[in-house]
Amino acid sequence: MGSTATRAAFGEALATLGEKYPNIIVVDADLAKSTMTLAFAKKFPNRHLDIGIAEGNLVGVGAGLALAGKIPFICSFACFLAGRFEQIRLSVAYTNANVRLVGTHAGIGIGEDGYSQMSLEDIALMRSLPNVDILQPADKLETLQAIEFLINHDRPTYLRLTRHKLDDVHEASYRFQFGKGDTLREGGDVLLLATGGLVKPALEAAQALAQQSINAAVINIHTIRPLDDELILKWAGKTRCVVTLEDHSIRGGLGGAVAELLGEEMPVPLKRLGMSGFGESGTQEALYEKYGFTGAAIKTAVKNFLATHKH
Repeated sequence: MGSTATRAAFGEALATLGEKYPNIIVVDADLAKSTMTLAFAKKFPNRHLDIGIAEGNLVGVGAGLALAGKIPFICSFACFLAGRFEQIRLSVAYTNANVRLVGTHAGIGIGEDGYSQMSLEDIALMRSLPNVDILQPADKLETLQAIEFLINHDRPTYLRLTRHKLDDVHEASYRFQFGKGDTLREGGDVLLLATGGLVKPALEAAQALAQQSINAAVINIHTIRPLDDELILKWAGKTRCVVTLEDHSIRGGLGGAVAELLGEEMPVPLKRLGMSGFGESGTQEALYEKYGFTGAAIKTAVKNFLATHKH
């Protein structure tokens, strides 16, 4: 079983696909080493722009390149990119510029850098824009396939990536399908909807629950917009209990999206597991332990939720 940060898989994909797609332009804000685009920059120096610590300009340049027919990937830490929301709103979303907004170092998984660089609100911001798609892959293979999809995708899209390594959850035969939830495990007692860094812990929790005769379905929601309403409602109808898991605020992220869907279509009990406050400095492992993002903690939270709501 391999383990790779999705930002590293992103950098690998760009360097490989740059040959096949000569219209790819990568734009960084003095973070090429951290966003993992340095390999692309060395291989295609004329197609990599480093504009310095100027994320507002980063967004404007990306929008201009897209409107000129290029395939821009604009890259920064997720918190710095989301911090330029006004520029994204007007320059990218309002003009419908086909920009790939790449936010790395997302969630409390960033670790020791602490809350100032810990993006926990970025999905909520991007979801508030009517035409920005949102992707958050769960492992290396899914990231590699999602990048090639994005090259040919014709809508502004936000790609959310991790600093820390994620264990593989897919076999080599896996094929990424935009907008389609990825059913990793079937079960009739509770539905676990996980994204990004919490997909593997969700699977670990499901395995532990199975040992206590609780069968959990696990779906990897790599596409947060458009959400796979049909698949979620299908499994919510079967299990009648739903839990969302994300390294992001429970307000406006995956949990918010699912709450909106269920509130309108199928009011079943819902538990949102994620961040309800600000993060802090610490190792990724210690923070995941403290905030209940480990498989063991998720198992306990799901079991307690079922004890209260499952009849």
